[in-house]
Amino acid sequence: MSLTDIDFALTFGGLIAGIVVGLTGMGGAALVTPMLVLIFGVNPATAVSSDVVAAAIMKPFGSWVHIRNKTVHWGLVRWLSLGSIPGVLVGTWIFNSVLQSEDAANTIKVWIGAVLLVALAAMVAKAYISKRLKAKYGQQELVGTKMPVKPIPTVILGACVGLIVGMTSVGSGSLIVTVLLLLYPLLRPSVLVGTDLVQAVPMLIAGAIAHAGFGVIDIAVVVSLLIGQIPGVIMGAKLSTRYDGHLLRYLLMVILAATALKLLGVVSSLFAGIIAIAGVVIVGGLMLKELRAKDETKEGQEPS
Repeated sequence: MSLTDIDFALTFGGLIAGIVVGLTGMGGAALVTPMLVLIFGVNPATAVSSDVVAAAIMKPFGSWVHIRNKTVHWGLVRWLSLGSIPGVLVGTWIFNSVLQSEDAANTIKVWIGAVLLVALAAMVAKAYISKRLKAKYGQQELVGTKMPVKPIPTVILGACVGLIVGMTSVGSGSLIVTVLLLLYPLLRPSVLVGTDLVQAVPMLIAGAIAHAGFGVIDIAVVVSLLIGQIPGVIMGAKLSTRYDGHLLRYLLMVILAATALKLLGVVSSLFAGIIAIAGVVIVGGLMLKELRAKDETKEGQEPS
């Protein structure tokens, strides 16, 4: 492989995805895998395998920021990994069995589209649950890293998500975060994101090794992604201490909906693109409005 094999448009996409992962703890594969398939025309099987490998290399960088900030619940990481590692191996085995079929590409596209809809539902549920919990508990918070673990449901969660990640590469962030919030409603947001990033590392490494054995990984795609994803996830993780990323999550929901419908064959590429662009414009405008409001508040608080 040489420098000419690097796709810098793909690198830019990786940068955006990395920032989203570091900032929100979710959305990496949900953005990258559909982007590879729909925009760059990568074979769905190659997209899944390449994204799993890229994520296995990228996520430790974002994880390290949270480890250094001590925003990781290691008990949760251990129990989640106990389920997710065997889960991702089983999921990869199922993925490999489908590769032998004649309609493998379409089957995997449908899998990805279906999981994106599940991830979208999980994100909507998380927003609703967070609002309800805030109203119920107010500012009450536990330390986070000392919270007692519920072993059985945590292991089951890890196994289910590992299975889905092995089959589609999607779900290590969006699905885990939502169910963790249900199981541990008082877990501090920064600890929730940090724990999610760290628990994904052993699962993705196991999945990457398994996917590497099937020969559907495109090294040029992996490297192009990583050049953008690694600095992106570090930037996002650092930004997460200053910005909660709530408007970014709404944008992610719109993009997930558009790409899922396209992968499932419900809408055309043009219509999906219009939905995504409209989401970017609307959410971008809201983010600018929010930033201006914060600046005006700061100016109003400054002594005259």
